[in-house]
Amino acid sequence: MELKINDISTGYGNHVVSQHLTLTLPEHKITALIGANGCGKSTLLKTICRIIPPVSGSITLDGRPLSQYDSHKLARYIGILPQNPTAPGELTVRELVMYGRSPYKTSLFARNNKEDREIVEWALDETDMLEFAERRVRSLSGGQRQRAWIAMAIAQTTDILFLDEPTSFLDVSHQMEILHLIEHLNREYEKTIIMVIHELNEAARFADYLVAMKKGEILYKGTTQDVFTKEMLFDIFGIDSELMTDPRTGRPLCIPYSLSRRSGQSREDI
Repeated sequence: MELKINDISTGYGNHVVSQHLTLTLPEHKITALIGANGCGKSTLLKTICRIIPPVSGSITLDGRPLSQYDSHKLARYIGILPQNPTAPGELTVRELVMYGRSPYKTSLFARNNKEDREIVEWALDETDMLEFAERRVRSLSGGQRQRAWIAMAIAQTTDILFLDEPTSFLDVSHQMEILHLIEHLNREYEKTIIMVIHELNEAARFADYLVAMKKGEILYKGTTQDVFTKEMLFDIFGIDSELMTDPRTGRPLCIPYSLSRRSGQSREDI
């Protein structure tokens, strides 16, 4: 399903964060939104997901304005995992994941059918959470909890999945666990995945497409190989860096050295 952002401006109340953003998100790819804190990444993601309305402009899904979709039906096409989600303390992992089937219920009190149960089992299996299915969500480690939430999101069986900082506050082993899971969902099931992520080398390693933002503007967008350059790192983050090629993946790898804006360097010096 093609998702297009057409000249949108967005923000909170009277505070406009971004203006005149236009973007087509590639289907069946992993897209990473990168940029410094406060640049508008999460605001853009929330606007695309219809959590907050655009100030102006439009977003279309398969050529139809997103505003025309019923919320219940839209949840069958788009899933989202927000930052730091919370669940009631006594909820089990299986119960949490079953919430992912809510968009397919005809009423609040509709019973879970065979298809619901089979999809929940699949989601638990894909995220390696079957052995924790009867555990309380609150008893899980950070990495386990994140996998449980991703299991709930994929139980929606949407074509598009948004993830807002899915690796935040996780140690490096759990970061790799989550990112390899995201990669698996994309490669195996061709899910279109859009994620906000801070770790630059993880973005370069796992994303097919990069959108780099600064002060509410999209300054760079394109394939990882085209966008992940010394010039982009200087313009977006103000860092003097060196790039090398990852010997295992062939992807670019960044080694940051200094904050160029503090050293008086210009872009021409890098």
